[in-house]
Amino acid sequence: MKLVVFGANGPTGRLTTEMALARGHLVTAVTRRPESFPLSGAGLRVVGTDVLNAAAVDAVIAGQQAVISSLGVPYTKETVRVYSQGAANIIAAMKDHGLRRLVCVTSTGTTGEHAEGETLTFKKIIAPILLRMGRTVYDDMARMEKLVEASGLDWTVIRPAGLFDGDVVTDYRAEPRRLPGRFTSRIDLADLLIREATGDNHLGQFIDVVTTTGAPTFAQMFVREALHIGK
Repeated sequence: MKLVVFGANGPTGRLTTEMALARGHLVTAVTRRPESFPLSGAGLRVVGTDVLNAAAVDAVIAGQQAVISSLGVPYTKETVRVYSQGAANIIAAMKDHGLRRLVCVTSTGTTGEHAEGETLTFKKIIAPILLRMGRTVYDDMARMEKLVEASGLDWTVIRPAGLFDGDVVTDYRAEPRRLPGRFTSRIDLADLLIREATGDNHLGQFIDVVTTTGAPTFAQMFVREALHIGK
């Protein structure tokens, strides 16, 4: 299948690209810095494009069969528009070229909803701090979700929890509801992105994905990847 991956040079995007190629798909990897993209090989096309450039996005999407957005930016106090404006450009290009399947990554932080059984300490202390730190990012993710939901495309939005680096794909959970679990490995997320983009599960749904085996504790996660949100 011909897949285009936006945000391909981020940690999740690279894993998604590598995994899709290994499964026999043809991948167009979109990044603002193609010279630093570490992957190569048959079936891969690397394109230097800014998702905020509507004309460039339109050119990249032409001839594709499905689109994956793994766009990501770090926490910032500045207003973020990458997710929403990027989504608007992607949606317009998909409609222009007759593409239907769109899979996007946002975050469980977009809703502020807590999973059943979450601790009071997490709900009252930890979560508010994290949401405040990432407010501009989560706000734009929410704008992206609204655009995707109203697009009329065959869309799925995937909401991972706190991202960490795992070694292998696990027996993760992915369901259209708020799932218990604070962490998602990037390799599990990449696996789900490909499965969704190449299939027709969860059309028109927001789905949580959490890693249930080998996930770190919150203390380990904070020390290992404090302030890291880029995908």
